[in-house]
Amino acid sequence: MAKPKGQQGSVPNRPIYSRISYLYQAAAHIAASTRQESASPAGNRGVDQPTETEKSELDEAQLRQACSRHLLTTMRTTSEKAVIRLSPALKHTVCKYCDSLLIEGETCVSAVENASKGGKKPWADVLVIRCKACKGVKRFPVGASRQKKQKFRNPATPTEGAGVKEPEKS
Repeated sequence: MAKPKGQQGSVPNRPIYSRISYLYQAAAHIAASTRQESASPAGNRGVDQPTETEKSELDEAQLRQACSRHLLTTMRTTSEKAVIRLSPALKHTVCKYCDSLLIEGETCVSAVENASKGGKKPWADVLVIRCKACKGVKRFPVGASRQKKQKFRNPATPTEGAGVKEPEKS
């Protein structure tokens, strides 16, 4: 017996959403395990050359990061193929250039910039996130609410418009 159409609570493409969620969680778990291993103290002997165990740990960390990138690339291609939009919160944590997971201090560096004259305009603050892998930059406004779509804004009268002059009467 077929399901009735218009049933409440049904999500179209549920398996694809589940797959996308699983791929993101797996990539985040692998990246988190990389951070935990790199945070463990390695004896500082004052020697510039890494030992064999340190080299293998570095190789393993690079391998985990590459695996995490592969999972995120698969997640992105799956969503594009199924024409499913990723949530903005998820997109903010993934580099759109190299598909690496953006972890503050580990894989990216963030800073707040204000390009106004001397930083006088507090509403012009922009959060800048730089990926360490590809040097890609993402910018997000800080503290500013999103502007309404043009069709929902109040139409500006010619006197209110910036740079619009009224015709001269002769």
